[in-house]
Amino acid sequence: MIDIAKLRENPELVKENMKKKFQHDRLHLVDEAYKLDKDYREVLTKASELRSKRNKLSKEIGQFMREGKKDLAEQNKEKVNEMAKLLKELEEKEIELGPKLKEIMMKIPNFIDDSVPVGKDDSENVEIQKYGEPIVPAYEIPYHGDIITKFNGLDKDASGRTSGNGFYYLMGDIARLSSAMISYARDFMIDKGFTYCIPPFMIRSDVVTGVMSFEEMDAMMYKIEGEDLYLIGTSEHSMIGKFKDQIVKEDDLPITMTSYSPCFRKEVGAHGIEERGIYRVHQFEKQEMIVVCEPEDSWKWYDKMWSYTVELFRSLDIPVRTLECCSGDLADLKEKSCDVEAWSPRQQKYFEVGSCSTLGDAQARRLGIRTKGQEGTYYVATLNNTVLASTRALIAFIENNYNEDGTIDIPKALRPYMGGNAVIEPKK
Repeated sequence: MIDIAKLRENPELVKENMKKKFQHDRLHLVDEAYKLDKDYREVLTKASELRSKRNKLSKEIGQFMREGKKDLAEQNKEKVNEMAKLLKELEEKEIELGPKLKEIMMKIPNFIDDSVPVGKDDSENVEIQKYGEPIVPAYEIPYHGDIITKFNGLDKDASGRTSGNGFYYLMGDIARLSSAMISYARDFMIDKGFTYCIPPFMIRSDVVTGVMSFEEMDAMMYKIEGEDLYLIGTSEHSMIGKFKDQIVKEDDLPITMTSYSPCFRKEVGAHGIEERGIYRVHQFEKQEMIVVCEPEDSWKWYDKMWSYTVELFRSLDIPVRTLECCSGDLADLKEKSCDVEAWSPRQQKYFEVGSCSTLGDAQARRLGIRTKGQEGTYYVATLNNTVLASTRALIAFIENNYNEDGTIDIPKALRPYMGGNAVIEPKK
């Protein structure tokens, strides 16, 4: 949520930002918010003035009674009663306008950074840099689902019976490999100085609306029937929610945390080959990182965070690249974002395995996360970044470490988590 002072000062600037995000159909929200804010402030002013006058008259009643001026006291009582009725009307108006204004303000996107390229969607994202040589071996790389099946590592028939499409059983060496990668990512981030956390896997609606837009919420989140609880789509939501309505000590900033969680998402079902594998699923595991810091430090942390993901994937012998997300591909709360994509030797192209975002103070404003310094109280900045998402990272790992004989190499960094094994072999 943007600072409403910016909308008051220059509503056209807010509209220009929305145009960069190709949200022309939502421009009317700016005018609506501007008018509501004006009306709301007028109501607040009138109510404040009325309370002041009422208090003055109330004090005079006691004075008049002591002086024996009963007529004047009665006149004041009548005026106070009339004011009470007017004040009630104003307070009802206040209750009506305040939430309505907040709802509209939460639909207006955050200001994007000047460095963000303008584009309609992810097809116009811009490559920043490649890391590692994207090799296409002389031998065929099978589809990841077929590779995993040869290790007796995937059972989607059983998950179809228990849970439906979009779920899976990982088994044996493949399940161990998936867990090993998550454990390695955890220790990797701990070694970077981040505090390890296992957060709640369900959060309330006021946290959900604090960390994401309404559109994202509807598209992603599973709601618990009969409860004000949602299954998390990523642990960054409950991690940021940890600081809801808190004044964080300035001396404690930056707060750097890395978290493990399962993630649950309403992924749109794919057809064909993707449906057979684990690329697009409703459930996966993830190691995440978040930073809560002073606004002026956010860009420093942004560059650190995505570089950690690149470093981790390269330590697993996976070539990656970074992409600058264009304006139309940015979620409403984001100032700037870059994707980390892994090389697929089978498809001979890159695919997304993580995303790093800085949100400025947008989440902090929605959730009431502030800090107090010498110059007063102010909103913090928040950032988040994927360390490793289990299923897509597993696909990238298998394809890039697959040998012609069907075995899969285990890089040195991962061997301690795989019982010291340098290779795993298919079962059939």
